[in-house]
Amino acid sequence: MKLSDFNYHLPPELIAQEALKNRTASRLLHVDTSTNPARLSDRTFADIIDLIDAGDLLIFNDTRVIPARLHGHKETGGKVEVMVERVLDEHNILAHVRSNKSPKAGSRLILEDAIHAEVTGRNERLFEIRFLNDENVYNLLEQYGHIPLPPYIERADTEEDKERYQTVFAQKAGAVAAPTAGLHFTDELLHALKDKGVETAQVTLHVGAGTFLPVSVDNLDEHIMHAEWVELDQAVCDAVSACKERGGKVVAVGTTSVRSLESAAKETGTLQPFNGDTRLFITPGYQFNVVDAMITNFHLPESTLLMLVSAFTGYDNIMAAYQHAIKQRYRFFSYGDAMFLSKLREKSQPS
Repeated sequence: MKLSDFNYHLPPELIAQEALKNRTASRLLHVDTSTNPARLSDRTFADIIDLIDAGDLLIFNDTRVIPARLHGHKETGGKVEVMVERVLDEHNILAHVRSNKSPKAGSRLILEDAIHAEVTGRNERLFEIRFLNDENVYNLLEQYGHIPLPPYIERADTEEDKERYQTVFAQKAGAVAAPTAGLHFTDELLHALKDKGVETAQVTLHVGAGTFLPVSVDNLDEHIMHAEWVELDQAVCDAVSACKERGGKVVAVGTTSVRSLESAAKETGTLQPFNGDTRLFITPGYQFNVVDAMITNFHLPESTLLMLVSAFTGYDNIMAAYQHAIKQRYRFFSYGDAMFLSKLREKSQPS
């Protein structure tokens, strides 16, 4: 398949610029693949409780977004913007750097008029940067960093984003982009699902800024996926096994949970504990080993995430669902509406 197969026209006014006040008030497009073509139903996110059965297992990504964007200047005067990709240790990060001229190793940076830093090297597209302050990286980011809103949200971050661009179940700091399907859940909804008999488990995938990088090749076989850190323990494996044995559905909340689960099952076809980087690139034709249903937001044209959901629910079904969503004026991307996708039993390729 080619990159151009995954293009679609989105009216810019449908890109959500603000979060809704009530998380569960988002709309929900149910794409049901028990029919061919898939049946599309317009719902609200609160209806998710009707789509998940007692005995099903919800898998959440418990990563926590860090205030990863820093503005500043070089000691020599040029402006810079630093976007943390990964915290390496108490004083060192990998980051994307925007400036008129790329800083060289040895360049000193002053960020937010408070953080003194030095560029120590390069790692592919990323810069290795050492913070020279005595405080550790996480403390400095919490004090001075900005919430890293995606590039298609065309405004500065606000105090409200600190809470709203974070899931209610976020625990482990390390992401620089939110696992946005999880933004629709509230504590009240989670309690209602538990009361219904729905089981839950957590994985960790620290979402990187690379998730927003465009695919730069038309031949998808040539695409090199960015790396993201995954932690998945034996307890998750046991919960998935128990769910399958009782005939329940494994429902992944977000593409990050899907990639975590499928990465951990990639070698043997059976879920195993996993701790490390994944570069798993899922395109139509991929055989899913773990996930039965998925909750996800709408994704950018020509993105790897659009390719993933096309692999899961069928290319023709997804492209039809996106056209339906555009016609019905759904809100798109991180602060937008959601979809509930069931897995296609047969491969679906573009016609």
